[in-house]
Amino acid sequence: MKNTKTKLTGISLLLAIAMTVMSACGANGNNAANSGAQPTASSSAETASPSAETTPASEEPTPETQDEGTLTVYLNDFDDIIGPMFEAATGHKINLVKGNGAEIMSRIQAEKGNPHWDVVWLDAMPTVYGMGEDNQLLTDWVPDNAAKLKDTYQAYVPANKSFYPTGAHAAGIIVYNTNAYTADQAPNSWDDFAKPEFKGAVGMADPAIAAPAFPFVARFFSEKQLDGGKTFFDSLFANGLKVYPKNPNVAAALSSGEIKAAALQESNAYGLVNSGEPIGIIWPEDGAPASVRVAAIQKNTKNPNAAKAFVNFLLDPATQQQLIDQGDESYFEPSVPGVNPKADRAADANLVAADAAWAFEHEAEIKQWFADKAVK
Repeated sequence: MKNTKTKLTGISLLLAIAMTVMSACGANGNNAANSGAQPTASSSAETASPSAETTPASEEPTPETQDEGTLTVYLNDFDDIIGPMFEAATGHKINLVKGNGAEIMSRIQAEKGNPHWDVVWLDAMPTVYGMGEDNQLLTDWVPDNAAKLKDTYQAYVPANKSFYPTGAHAAGIIVYNTNAYTADQAPNSWDDFAKPEFKGAVGMADPAIAAPAFPFVARFFSEKQLDGGKTFFDSLFANGLKVYPKNPNVAAALSSGEIKAAALQESNAYGLVNSGEPIGIIWPEDGAPASVRVAAIQKNTKNPNAAKAFVNFLLDPATQQQLIDQGDESYFEPSVPGVNPKADRAADANLVAADAAWAFEHEAEIKQWFADKAVK
């Protein structure tokens, strides 16, 4: 019995030694494989879940990141088709809450202590940039499709990666009523709006209300700086510039003859032409101020998997092509290659955007100054 007990003790000791050696070898192997590796969202997911190697974490939630309900997206009042498109492609349920820029931002501000939204998708890059600076947005996350962004749009992504651009459109191009002017008589540059022959004949949307209107004015202010921007718009106000709440109001005033020329958002402009209205379109050589449409995720979203899937979905070339082919706001420049803009959209359309950080820094001041001038 004593010999048997001794043998068992010896075997137990050998097994313990063997297990220790195997454990050490395994640890050294992992360290060697991981030495020099940079941490990324995908590598973290692979460590957390064996299934992450074949299924992206954004689409196959782990028990630690289960979504709690329906994805809620706050967006400008455009593209009703995005909801059914997203649900069909991913299986995630989505709730769209739409409004103009002022309405959406007022709602977000009112809910700041208890956000009801998961994703915001707006024609308001400077404003969304500010939300990132205010610690309201998920940062340092990179969707897979972000690698497909064109260089111009890669440059719009902020350092903290708080939002991603899904395209851009002209916040304003020059349009005119062809019953009032020929192409030669119509204004051909932004400076022309201040000429005496266009006194009282020009209109635009209010940058405090219409989402694309602030990027429009911000471009002039950032290019000319604050004093130069005020001088430029002072010359337009002195010439009788009319300001309307939103771009559809500008379009209606143009069609009725209340104004004869305007700075009009491009989908509204092409919509008038396609509906048979007597409207001409001019893309100014010095560029049309761009409204960059961006998508961002709420920092404490309760539906992180659906939220990430939605932003990634918006950056998919197939999604952007379908929005151009079938969407309500189909006139825009895609942010990824391999997507064809509308055939009747100007091939040489030149979009120029204000720097988001600069525009956000001066947003309140510019809007207040503009509002005071418009009231007068």
